[in-house]
Amino acid sequence: MDFKNLVERISQQYEHKLPFVVFSSENSETITCYCQNNETLYCDASLSKNGFVLAPFDSRLQSYLIAEEESERLETRLKPSEINTKSVTVSEFEEAKNSYQEFVKQTIDIIRKGEALKIVVSRKKEFPLSNFSIESLVERLFSAYPTAFRYIWYHPKTGIWCGATPETLVDIKKSEFKTMALAGTQPYSSGEIVWRKKELEEQHFVTVAILGNLQGIIEDVQVSEVRSHRAGSLLHLCTDISGKIEKEHGSLSKVAQALHPTPAVCGTPRNFARDFIIKNEGYAREYYTGFIGPIADGGTSATLMVNLRCMKIENGKASIYVGGGITADSVPEEEWIETQNKMQTMLQVLHPML
Repeated sequence: MDFKNLVERISQQYEHKLPFVVFSSENSETITCYCQNNETLYCDASLSKNGFVLAPFDSRLQSYLIAEEESERLETRLKPSEINTKSVTVSEFEEAKNSYQEFVKQTIDIIRKGEALKIVVSRKKEFPLSNFSIESLVERLFSAYPTAFRYIWYHPKTGIWCGATPETLVDIKKSEFKTMALAGTQPYSSGEIVWRKKELEEQHFVTVAILGNLQGIIEDVQVSEVRSHRAGSLLHLCTDISGKIEKEHGSLSKVAQALHPTPAVCGTPRNFARDFIIKNEGYAREYYTGFIGPIADGGTSATLMVNLRCMKIENGKASIYVGGGITADSVPEEEWIETQNKMQTMLQVLHPML
């Protein structure tokens, strides 16, 4: 099946309000699609069923699955290329800016009192869609961001969720395990890359916390040097972590529970940061900073990604979710600018539909 025919098939599925998911891994030209043949919303807390999972930020809520056995599996190839449009200008109310910066200040105060090392705060911005097209969404998202994991999920009970995420939560192939510690953000440029103390410290917190959470589950752990990782028009600091799953104590579900939500999207210590976010952020994240991805072989093979650089599309509007890690050295104005930069990833996909 060629890409054009796949887009037409997805359009038919959407028109009939039938669930589907279409996705492509980073640096891959292969696009995979599951078109579910019924309207059932399947749950999979065990992460043991083959298909594609959509899990929320708050792990006390339900995870959903588009089940492979209830779907038609389609595949095609497309060579992606970066979207080279100019930044999309966004009008922001001064009230929204002041409110977010005040929230960042409140978070910094909590951290400086010693109650946390890092807390990830976020916001969402809604955009009315005057010219939405599922065909255009598929074509633009999968023609761009080759270094990211790209996906579009649709179920009539959840709406559309889609994104281009740079962060792996867990990659498992039988007993082989991989994850990453991702943190720190700056705009990509062709010049020399310089990271400040704040970003280096933030990334260190993430690495240490992940290694601690994996104790007793992963053995023969290998940790890479810190590197710069490009995600579209942004750069992040990244440490690669790998090892083997302990036979007696490890499973995909246990590994995901140990890692999610990561310090990169929640904070350190995790329980304090998560409770602070849920209580103070002012909106429900839903599946933003949850995780998504394909599961195969009954859960012994999977690529689960943190749901970043994403948006929800429902009822004629797109909600784009953006945030950043706050430490004692954070500057509220800079954190606001960081969210504006991160918003560009999805805005450049949406641009013709606004």
